Amino acid sequence: MEHDLTRRQLLAGLAGGGAVLGGGRAVDNVLLGYDRITGTNLVRQDLDPLVSAELRPSGTDVATVDGYRIEHRDGRFSLVGGNGRDDDSGSDGGDGNGGGGGSKEDEDEGSDVLTTVSPADDPADAAAVDREYDLEDGPLEQLVVDLGALESGDVRFVYDSYPAFFDFVRDHEASPYTVAALRGYRTADPDRIEAFSGADPADPEAVAEGLVDGFREYSSYDIPRYVAGSVEDNVIFGAYDLRQHFESGTDYEAIVDGENTGLFCFELTRRSVDALQAVHPLEQTVPVVGGYVRDTRHKHVYTILASVVDVDGETVIPVTFLDYTHSTAYDDLRVRWVMGEGLDAYDRRHRATSIDWYQFA
Repeated sequence: MEHDLTRRQLLAGLAGGGAVLGGGRAVDNVLLGYDRITGTNLVRQDLDPLVSAELRPSGTDVATVDGYRIEHRDGRFSLVGGNGRDDDSGSDGGDGNGGGGGSKEDEDEGSDVLTTVSPADDPADAAAVDREYDLEDGPLEQLVVDLGALESGDVRFVYDSYPAFFDFVRDHEASPYTVAALRGYRTADPDRIEAFSGADPADPEAVAEGLVDGFREYSSYDIPRYVAGSVEDNVIFGAYDLRQHFESGTDYEAIVDGENTGLFCFELTRRSVDALQAVHPLEQTVPVVGGYVRDTRHKHVYTILASVVDVDGETVIPVTFLDYTHSTAYDDLRVRWVMGEGLDAYDRRHRATSIDWYQFA
């Protein structure tokens, strides 16, 4: 049987009885399950276990500081001689204080690993290593304090709307090295992100808001693919792959070059994280790590942003949520006058089943 359907032909077919039959389930997926009787939402949920479940160090190269590299492997952070620097300050002294936390790594001859620390170590030992190697801003101490608190569950999570999130981080001492360790990857071209969003990639709040206009200008929410998927899942029960007729390139190059015919929620989420992590946390006005929230009840995915700050000696992780599906679709459907911009997702119209982070080395 020949299945070479055009997008227009398939849309015409979906507009008939099949789409109507699937409509009840689609309404259930989109509209129901958030209130006190039939479900829950972000404002009411206990989010701490969901946010922290997969939040752990994942990157290999954390940062370069004062001519050294900080690398992460298997839960330990190594200080590595970088840029051809010949520095004898750590050649024979271990961590400089005899403590176990920053002890000299016993590596093979010729290794340029100078010392290592672990989140389980005493922060004072890590601080001593920072002083020994003249590391500005105490990066190793920061990593040990914050990640040790995260591993032990001794952190406080603060949830709010995205404007309040950025204000909170700016009002406290941020931990960019910890954020870098939690991130794990960076692939987007900062120049492309700036052109797409109209914002400096070093300003994540401006990028977060600029992406709204970028997605609206260059793409749309793929409603036809959503309808096809609803029929595939709820009417023909997977007997035929209807979504394949709506697939197109979803990276920034395809979007800007007009090769994309629409984006799904998980694609909008992935692109948003790419943009918000386009530059290193040390370069950002507010260091952020991005991830994705999965809501299996509504078959929806959207963006989570977090940072790490020090509040009077306490490790605090501010968190917010963004939804580029809503901000894009509300514009597509011309309902912004009723629904608003749709970007801020920390509300009673979103819920979370699981939270993951794009943790690729």
